[in-house]
Amino acid sequence: MNRYPLWKYILIAVALLFGVLYTLPNFYGESPAVQISSAKATVKVDASLITQVDQVLQTGGFKPQAVFFDGSGTHGTVRARFADTDTQFKAKAVLERELNRDPADPTYLVAFNLLPNTPAWLQSLKASPMYLGLDLRGGVHFLMQIDTRAVMNKRLQGLQSGIRSTLIDKKIRYSGLSRSGNSIELKFREAETRAQAKSLLASQLPELVLEESGEGAELRLVASMRPDALKQTVEEAVQQNITTLSKRVNELGVAEPVIQRQGADRIVVQLPGVQDVSRAKDIIGRTATLEVRLVDETVTRGTEESAAIPFGSELFKVGKNAPVVLYKDPVITGDYISNASASFDQNQQPAVSIDLNGDGGRRMREATRSRVGKGMAIVLFEKNKGEVLTVATIRDELGARFQITGMGSAEAASDLALLLRAGSLAAPMEIIEERTIGPQLGADNIGKGFNSTMYGFAAVAAFMIVYYMLFGVFSVIALSVNLLLLIAILSMLQATLTLPGIAAIAFTLGMAIDANVLINERIREELRNGNTPQAAIATGFDRAWATILDSNVTTMIAGLALLIFGSGAIRGFAVVHCLGILTSIFSSVVVSRGLANLWYGRKKKLTSVSIGQVWKPTP
Repeated sequence: MNRYPLWKYILIAVALLFGVLYTLPNFYGESPAVQISSAKATVKVDASLITQVDQVLQTGGFKPQAVFFDGSGTHGTVRARFADTDTQFKAKAVLERELNRDPADPTYLVAFNLLPNTPAWLQSLKASPMYLGLDLRGGVHFLMQIDTRAVMNKRLQGLQSGIRSTLIDKKIRYSGLSRSGNSIELKFREAETRAQAKSLLASQLPELVLEESGEGAELRLVASMRPDALKQTVEEAVQQNITTLSKRVNELGVAEPVIQRQGADRIVVQLPGVQDVSRAKDIIGRTATLEVRLVDETVTRGTEESAAIPFGSELFKVGKNAPVVLYKDPVITGDYISNASASFDQNQQPAVSIDLNGDGGRRMREATRSRVGKGMAIVLFEKNKGEVLTVATIRDELGARFQITGMGSAEAASDLALLLRAGSLAAPMEIIEERTIGPQLGADNIGKGFNSTMYGFAAVAAFMIVYYMLFGVFSVIALSVNLLLLIAILSMLQATLTLPGIAAIAFTLGMAIDANVLINERIREELRNGNTPQAAIATGFDRAWATILDSNVTTMIAGLALLIFGSGAIRGFAVVHCLGILTSIFSSVVVSRGLANLWYGRKKKLTSVSIGQVWKPTP
């Protein structure tokens, strides 16, 4: 009656083995380390650097626990592990001095790091500790605001250019094209021509609302964006910025970053464990958008600041070869860039080589084919301000590959290549909030969270053992298995543990013990009804199962709602909560019954069970 088949015991044993193996890495802790990476695109870090790093450390009197090469990221790094933070700090200073002959132009970047102490045999099983969130490990938090006006301005500029091209292609004459606020105004002399233009634009640009106005020789056609198109434009800009920021964070090598939307026009970026906050802020906060523009040759060189700027052009005063007057409509933007890398020009000066996609190469060829001998400028926009990187004379028709020269330093070329390679932002952003959480605060949070969970577990265990005796011991063992499996699954999934996650673990323990209380009380009820101990155990587990399932399903629905509709810390809580429900069902039903069957199932003449006081009704 109360005997498990062998396969069920094997299942429990496998689950326990899985739990132990994948929970163990979380108890080995982390060691202070330094990470050496390349500061120049022309210098590649490989395993050969290990010998040089080891020699520098030995000469300086440092004995690292290990020095190894890690080629798993986008760029290879060499890492050295130390026994304490004091040695780590001193070793970093020595490595920076010895590896970089010119401090003003470093060849290698040496940064602080933390490395898990997980043994190699566990790493071979892909067993790793959980990532720790910002509130537990420390790091930096950015709240960034998108400039929606710039989004609309860029979109309207594109529509203005599109309207002009469409009418010219169909040879529809207009007497004027200008922009007024968020609308584009076209002027016509004939009503028939205006009607043709309206019909054509309505078919080619469905996102526009077209209204006729004026009379006589001053006929107007006013084009403005539909409200749903305006909303869609902002939505797409936010999503593109999130994607671009994700690529930039990947370039920084941050593990488990958080990049998510907040409200209509804000993005939250959290970088746990980041040591070099200033560099992260520089890369994340820069809103670089590249544009290639043609020089307006109608303005005489040297008179740019005093001359009248023609319509459709603008004056740039910042950057190399500035001041210069450029056409507003760009030949290409950063959207057409497929790759960018730091390199050297023919004079062995730092440069950035840019590869364009097929459409970008075509646009570049069309724009430069008829302008050989004239000027072309490359402009970098940051925070809505344009800086001229270079103004060059077009010597020949350009294609899908060209160079930005005159970068000044290899580091500047490398940083610009990173930004362009990650993609352009759809709109400028500004950091409106920045918070830095120190690792010591994170350590305090971990200690308090661990203590609260352990004290709660101990209190529950004491109550269960005192009140339900041996069945209380079964419940506590099942509860321990539940906690073991939950941590193992989170570690295997490489989930990010935060303070809300620790709260969810404590909450899961309460849910799990509730199922055991139901089982134990049901067994007591069967004993009060006069059933034999073996029958009471079997019936108690069987009849409690329906109640346990109902309560956990309803709780799971609430958890899934938090997971789907929540964000940030709420989603972190929901993930641990939902996984905890699954492990609690397994531990409270399968494991606890397996223990009861193992202890009592083989006793044929069972007269009593140790489940505490059974209050029988008085006759």
